[in-house]
Amino acid sequence: MSMRTLPLLFINLGGEMLYILDQRLRAQNIPADKARKVMNDIITTMFNKTFMEELFKPQELYSKKALRTVFDRLAHASIMRLNQASMDKLYDLMTMAFKYQVLLCPRPKDILLVSFNHMDAIKDFIRDSPSIFNQVDEIFRQLIEMYSSLPAGEFQLIRQTLLIFFQDMHIRVSIFLKDKVQNSNGRFVLPTSGPVPYGTQIPGLIRMFNYNGDEVKKSEFPNGGNYTSPLQEGSFDLYGGRVLKLGTNMYSVSRPVETHMSGTSKSSASHAKENAAPNPLAKEELNLLARLMGHLEVKKTTGSESGFRVNLFSTDEEEEEAAILRPSEFSYQFINIQATQDQQSNEELARIMGEFKEEDTVSQSPCSKGDDLLAMMDGL
Repeated sequence: MSMRTLPLLFINLGGEMLYILDQRLRAQNIPADKARKVMNDIITTMFNKTFMEELFKPQELYSKKALRTVFDRLAHASIMRLNQASMDKLYDLMTMAFKYQVLLCPRPKDILLVSFNHMDAIKDFIRDSPSIFNQVDEIFRQLIEMYSSLPAGEFQLIRQTLLIFFQDMHIRVSIFLKDKVQNSNGRFVLPTSGPVPYGTQIPGLIRMFNYNGDEVKKSEFPNGGNYTSPLQEGSFDLYGGRVLKLGTNMYSVSRPVETHMSGTSKSSASHAKENAAPNPLAKEELNLLARLMGHLEVKKTTGSESGFRVNLFSTDEEEEEAAILRPSEFSYQFINIQATQDQQSNEELARIMGEFKEEDTVSQSPCSKGDDLLAMMDGL
């Protein structure tokens, strides 16, 4: 598994989350100033400098439950609130959208173009907030510096790591079902047409060469698709045409944000059992997660700020029904980590321990009660 996958997973899932929330804020006619504040607060928290420094350190992916915990905290980093069913639905839409994008990437390296499409859109969300824009722009430059020079083999490893993470997620999404890119069992349909990856040729031709490297024979075979020549390569710079459309906002047009749960399968049930098994690395993972989440503080509403709830369903009744019908293997029961409070508790514990050390120092003096007790025992 690649140790460089986590930042890309987080940024792409975060981008999809912002697309969905932006669509729902507009659909529910939330006042523009409140909607703008929600997006600004979430993006500010998402690209917190200390948080991103931890995220960019080489490390394995978190478990699904741990990553879900991070996004639950992130989604509530402003005055907006989501019920459990809506948060579940939001995360389902995020993960299935990015899984689809990873599957359709023409080349493994194009995952970086998908990430850049998300980053471009995020910058567009906060174009009227210069300080947040500069914050995001700095992370964008770090992405380019870290990933642009990686070899093709590393990107292939990143792609495989992502596919392993998503392999048991088969949740049906109405947009994909309507576009017929997803089957009724939740599995995606991979196209056999369109442009081939940049730097490759249309399949269907076999060429044979002699020992001198001269071409001596050609033969053709049916490629089973309707392929076309590759498009020009997308820009991997801070600005430029990405060419690839994967990772752009599919909710920018008026489309319903709906998802339907696929029936439980043996693979999903077994995966749920696997996730429930004790993990010897869980303690280390939670320690890392606590450090990350210490910078993801949930926004507390003040008297001047009235919080509001966003519903990812058409009605409250649908939301309640979805919470009841959601299969258990798709539910995420996670631990709330109050990292800030933990730090204060640790400081208090350190103070108390310091007092104990001072008492120990006193007890080691010749006139301590311990020496008196030993003397009494000797006299018995």
